[in-house]
Amino acid sequence: MNPYFRRLLADYVEYHRDPWNCAMHVLGILSLFLASNLPLGLWFITVLGVQISMATMALTPALIFWLALDFELGAVIVGVAIALLAVATMILNHLTTAGMWSLTAVLILIGVSSLFIGHLVFERRRPAAVDHPRHLLIGPMFVTAKLVVALGFRPDLRIIIGKPHQASPR
Repeated sequence: MNPYFRRLLADYVEYHRDPWNCAMHVLGILSLFLASNLPLGLWFITVLGVQISMATMALTPALIFWLALDFELGAVIVGVAIALLAVATMILNHLTTAGMWSLTAVLILIGVSSLFIGHLVFERRRPAAVDHPRHLLIGPMFVTAKLVVALGFRPDLRIIIGKPHQASPR
């Protein structure tokens, strides 16, 4: 595992101990991913005779970054990204432009609300990205790491992520 990634993940974990906050992050990250890719999926450029959506172009640097941090987790994210890009394309094939913008707005509202509710209600701590903007790129890696560990893989990640703490009594 990349030592830089190990430090980033360990720092990120400190802001995400509550299991409900983690669940809210899954919803929030997936919603924001779709929200950003719907409008970008409308525009295409041609590169070497191949038509590529701006959604794919915008996502490629982040995918490269995630692969560089941890190839296995990055590969899982690439697979999920491909599936979500396909979902975005299917949605775009069935909506008008106005419908797409309306859905994008709803997804942004759901995504941002989920992240803030997770932190304010369950974690009772401000979002990690407020203190460390680089955490915006670590969220998908964290969620993927939690999934991989829950499925019984990557004991090296389990050491960093640890067992979820019990939700604090309210």
